[in-house]
Amino acid sequence: MDVFERPVQQLIREFMRMPSIGPKTAQRLAFFIIKSSRDDVDRLCSSMIQVKEKIRFCTRCFNLSEADLCRICADDRRDHQLACVVADFRDLAALERTGEYKGVYHVLGGLISPIEGVGPDDIRIAELISRVRDSDIREVILATNPNVNGETTALYITRLLASVPAVKITRIAYGLPAGGHLEYADEVTLARALEGRREVTD
Repeated sequence: MDVFERPVQQLIREFMRMPSIGPKTAQRLAFFIIKSSRDDVDRLCSSMIQVKEKIRFCTRCFNLSEADLCRICADDRRDHQLACVVADFRDLAALERTGEYKGVYHVLGGLISPIEGVGPDDIRIAELISRVRDSDIREVILATNPNVNGETTALYITRLLASVPAVKITRIAYGLPAGGHLEYADEVTLARALEGRREVTD
């Protein structure tokens, strides 16, 4: 027999559909909603609806954006000859928090992972190669996680970009722990990893 009333059970189940949310965390979130004021809940619901209605992918780098180009791609003060390749938006946000990086990005939307059935065609590698060939990008920084999937993806991109003349390919330094994730690294570590990036060759 269910302990809670049907609406509460349904809310808990919806929270459990979210990544990394187990039953206990889902219950805590549900109880938080129940204890919150109607205005707070309305604001939360409104924010979620606005995200779904207004947010899209940048047509150039695939960052989250309200317009065709995200704020970073549309900023003339950024160095558009320097492109940093990241797996997802969380990594982009982590690098932006350092305040050190002044170039633009390319968001792959994942990493190559044969075990999970994710191949090169399932992420935005082809778009990256086309972008580099058709623009004046002079350096591509590979800022994928220092784990097996991140290294596999970086190596694959390096091999494809080797045929593009006059483009320097670099890899963030290993101030990051092997097997770690960019999103969890502190700003100082990430800044040093960017500064100490090394050139890679096929």
